[in-house]
Amino acid sequence: MQTSQLDRRAFLKVSAIAGGGIMLSAFVDLNAAPDANGVVDANARADFTPNAFIRITPDGKVTIIAKNPEVGQGIKTMLPMIIADELDVPWSSVIVEQAMSDQAKYGQQFAGGSTATPQNWDPLRRAGAVGRQMMIAAAAQKWSVPAAEVTTDAGVALHRASGKRATYGELATLAATLTPPDAAKVPLKDPKDYKIIGKFTAGVDNKAIVTGKPLFGIDVMVPGMLHAVFEKCPVFGGKVVTANVDELAREPGVKKAFVVAGGTNLSGLLSGVAIVADTWWAAQSARKKLKVTWDEGATAQQSTVSFAAKAKELMAAPPLKMLRNEGDADAALARSAKTVDAVYEYPFISHATLEPQNSTAHFHDGRMEIWSPSQNPQPGRQLVATTLGIDAATIDIHMTRGGGGFGRRLSNDYMVEAAWIAREAGAPVKLLWSREDDLRHDFYRCAGHHHLKGGVDAKGNLTAWKDHFISYGTGEAFSSSAGMGPNDFPGGLVNDYNLSYSIIPSGIPTGPLRAPSSNALAFVMHSFIDELALAGGVDPLAFRMQMLSSVGTGAKSTMDVERMRGVLQLVADKSGWGKTKLPKGRGLGIGFYYSHRGYFAEVVDASVSKTGVVKVNQVWVAGDVGRQIINPSGAEQQVQGAVLDGISEALTQEITIEAGHTKESNFNEYKLLRIGQATKVEVNWRITDNNPTGIGEPALPPVIPALCNAIFAATGKRIRSLPLSKHDLSWS
Repeated sequence: MQTSQLDRRAFLKVSAIAGGGIMLSAFVDLNAAPDANGVVDANARADFTPNAFIRITPDGKVTIIAKNPEVGQGIKTMLPMIIADELDVPWSSVIVEQAMSDQAKYGQQFAGGSTATPQNWDPLRRAGAVGRQMMIAAAAQKWSVPAAEVTTDAGVALHRASGKRATYGELATLAATLTPPDAAKVPLKDPKDYKIIGKFTAGVDNKAIVTGKPLFGIDVMVPGMLHAVFEKCPVFGGKVVTANVDELAREPGVKKAFVVAGGTNLSGLLSGVAIVADTWWAAQSARKKLKVTWDEGATAQQSTVSFAAKAKELMAAPPLKMLRNEGDADAALARSAKTVDAVYEYPFISHATLEPQNSTAHFHDGRMEIWSPSQNPQPGRQLVATTLGIDAATIDIHMTRGGGGFGRRLSNDYMVEAAWIAREAGAPVKLLWSREDDLRHDFYRCAGHHHLKGGVDAKGNLTAWKDHFISYGTGEAFSSSAGMGPNDFPGGLVNDYNLSYSIIPSGIPTGPLRAPSSNALAFVMHSFIDELALAGGVDPLAFRMQMLSSVGTGAKSTMDVERMRGVLQLVADKSGWGKTKLPKGRGLGIGFYYSHRGYFAEVVDASVSKTGVVKVNQVWVAGDVGRQIINPSGAEQQVQGAVLDGISEALTQEITIEAGHTKESNFNEYKLLRIGQATKVEVNWRITDNNPTGIGEPALPPVIPALCNAIFAATGKRIRSLPLSKHDLSWS
């Protein structure tokens, strides 16, 4: 992986603070497009924007601005840790502040794609290192000694020959008058000298969270604030025809009730009825008396049943389009010793963030002020500006902590709703969705169907692979996060490989959900691999190792196969794969996947009772995300959370569509993993000489097929569709 290149255009701006002190602004272009590894080339553009700010005051306190949204992935702690270590200040002296949304000042600010680490690792280290060098220069000038004789330790500059010492606070004002060094040439710490990076570090918000301090969007309180609910058509994109808003306006506590015309963009402001009241309870109570007629539109003709019928029809027909065709898969299948033909399917699922969608907005003095737990606030600003017809420069967005995101808060529909309602209400308004709103108006992980054919030779080696992928969209275009690319696994690993697709027309909104596409594709591909291994009479681990040793003749896989073999071997060793014979009703399953630059392999130990109840006994994880785990505490928790998230998806999660409506309305119908179903997740790291990458997403995909393969090992029942709750897994 290439590191970001910094030259004279990537520099540190130094500012004195009123009352004494120094502010350092690191410049690197995070608006430039990242390369395939998520790394930004700072030479890509000439107009660089700040990505991190350091403030040092005379009392020795160091304030570091956390630039990205925090939705539980630990980024508000991890990114400042990078700066603090290179700056050489004790973590106990650091105060972390959440940034406002300001792309001109901070560059891109978003939480998604596990990109924060690869995009910020090098620039933020250099920001801290330049700050340290400036403290050294200030001390050298103060003491009239060569800078080479000055060292630093825990926020103190030292001249060991004379015994002189000065805290950063004492040097800050002088340092603010100096010219910063070239960021590209500042020496970076040897990893063996890290004092913060690589150490288990508690989240900066942990105490506030467990003591109930207001941090989340749902907690925002503004003087004079009103509360709102917004009823949209139960069929996506439907429009209000009539509504009894005059009656609702007379309900206790209600200030206003009005129809919002809305538009046709499912990610924007849709048609609906807004109710604004003194309290959320008053607004929600009035909502129960709402009488509205809808023009439901064409999507009312769509359903899970009709989608399934269409998928079956398309599988029997030639594919719409070819994505990748190498060798001759049909001929290779014909000469294979054994073949497997299978259909795999997975449902729409919801993000189900525990904090429902919300935003608070106040239009005053010609400006729109918004408090929102958005994962991607800058597009939200543009959406509000376009929809309301105001200048984006007049919109101020406070980034609040989000109670889970998983990709749902990359969309900003709730933000533009709040802004529109607040302007109409003429007062600050908090819009809070109900749980029913959240489940029924999500951008779901898209469903999918795969007709797979594969072959093995007499020695059990993979010979051919065909996949007719049926997804959702319009024309030849996939819906958001509904696609599969030509280089997705196992592309590049099979000499005779054919990947094609067809499209089911759909008006169901979809979007990225933690490890987009990979969370579904891993289930399909690694469950089918187990079927092929069984057909070839080969151990599932050995079969995968052989696949990774036989890279196809076409464009190579996007993954580094040796890194994947490394995590596979590590997880096999840690789990004792193949060393213990388990009784019927208990089995081990394995899977791996490369996504979001992370290499993960996982083994699941699962038991199935004779009545078909599944229990996950333990999960072993092996991950390779490069040479440095920045915060082992956060990293381990992210992996454990991802694994439990994946198990929950596999066991019970499903969104069903009936006449264009989402059937599930709350957690009694859309069931999530319960505390009693959680299991031990052992996390193991394989450290390799590669730049560090993200962790929030890539640990999820492998656990789903590993669980399904464990169930087969335990019962002999093959799982080809999700969720598991729809299957009879009983055995005798």
